Amino acid sequence: MSNENINDQAILNLYQGVRGFAVKILNRIDRTDAYLDKLLEIELKNSNLIGADKALLFEIVHGVMRWMGRIDWILNGFYKGQFSKVVPNIKNALRVALYQILFLDKVPDYAAVNEAVEFVKKLQGQKYADIANGVLRNIIRSKDGIRYPNPDEDLINYFSAYYSHPSWIVKRWLARFGKDETEKLLIANNDKPTLTLRVNNLVTNKEELKNLLNSVGLKYSDSKAHDQFIRMSSLSNITDWEYFSKGYFSVQDESTGFPVVLLDPKPGMRVLDLCAAPGGKTGFIADLMQNTGEIIALDRFESRLKILNKNLDRLKIKNVKTTAIDSLDFTDEIGFDRVLIDAPCSGLGTLTKKPDLKWKKDLGDIRKIINIQQDLIKKGASLVKPGGYLVYSTCTLEPEENEDQINKFLSDHTEFKLIDASVFVKKDYVGDDGFVKTFPHIHGFDGSFAAKLIRE
Repeated sequence: MSNENINDQAILNLYQGVRGFAVKILNRIDRTDAYLDKLLEIELKNSNLIGADKALLFEIVHGVMRWMGRIDWILNGFYKGQFSKVVPNIKNALRVALYQILFLDKVPDYAAVNEAVEFVKKLQGQKYADIANGVLRNIIRSKDGIRYPNPDEDLINYFSAYYSHPSWIVKRWLARFGKDETEKLLIANNDKPTLTLRVNNLVTNKEELKNLLNSVGLKYSDSKAHDQFIRMSSLSNITDWEYFSKGYFSVQDESTGFPVVLLDPKPGMRVLDLCAAPGGKTGFIADLMQNTGEIIALDRFESRLKILNKNLDRLKIKNVKTTAIDSLDFTDEIGFDRVLIDAPCSGLGTLTKKPDLKWKKDLGDIRKIINIQQDLIKKGASLVKPGGYLVYSTCTLEPEENEDQINKFLSDHTEFKLIDASVFVKKDYVGDDGFVKTFPHIHGFDGSFAAKLIRE
């Protein structure tokens, strides 16, 4: 065995067990651009963890990311010196322990402390283990008296620390929604996400799927937003169920249904999905088209199209052609009856499911992406036949990425008109301006935006 392999093995042995894996993943998030879901997926695949431990690992890393603002606020107060400068192993071991102390009842406080101390000792030596021990025991002693910024004097910093969101987001939302709505939105973002299934009518129907869920004792309710969606009562690893691999359903947020319902694709049509991967919306479009007509699905990356094609195969979809191309370079002579632009965006409507996003994004990301979004709208518009529809959608709440984009486009392109979304979608999900707008604290699923335009 080479020295390199021995070193790799030694590193692997250091990060053993659920907490070890958690620290390893959190270190990677700190150091790289990698996203939590991807890292967790790789770790779960390569680990020898059993079901309950996998669930605990998921809980801990999502929980630390969700509550990192509050956790770091507390650790900053109790750590002598600058907590932000601490090496990642210690920093993340403390975060993992404190998350368990504050939010998990199953783990006794002393056990969380002992595990963290042993872990730090193994990686950084006795001196740092003693520091970790002192910090965590101090916090436990003072748990009920922890002080946050005074909301009457500094509401932005209070919301930021207590509800664990970066202050730039809090500041924006306070200006737009006011104190009460912002607080509700921050609370909703910190809730555990719901799991929702879209019934795939190409393979089954809602009644049959419900009967199958009943047969394995899984609890659910009907979606209020869409007939074709079912809300599960708890998170489960439902993708391990045989009926997932048989294509009976997709796991999809309810917000993803609106752009497709607005698009209103009919059997036999020609449809363009301009930013298609990973393919949740593509699958729904194919379902509504009853596997007839033609859907052209584009994505820049082969790797993402591989995932999309795998999904389409699983769902028994036959009417989609995928092409790896930058959407802005795509050309077509005939034109399309329907064009969907599910645009890349800041993703700030999805923080319930992707809590790491709030720490990875900043104002610069919004400024950078709005030019790409506008280019995609123009591109999509150039490919719609007269009388055809263009739908633009995002999974963010930010006006620069949403209504501002559509209003700007319409002011420059008088051949397009906005169609009021409430013609197709329940009024509960449509703003006075005719756009679909959903919010986690109001609707109980991801924040999103969708607009429908007709080329006259």
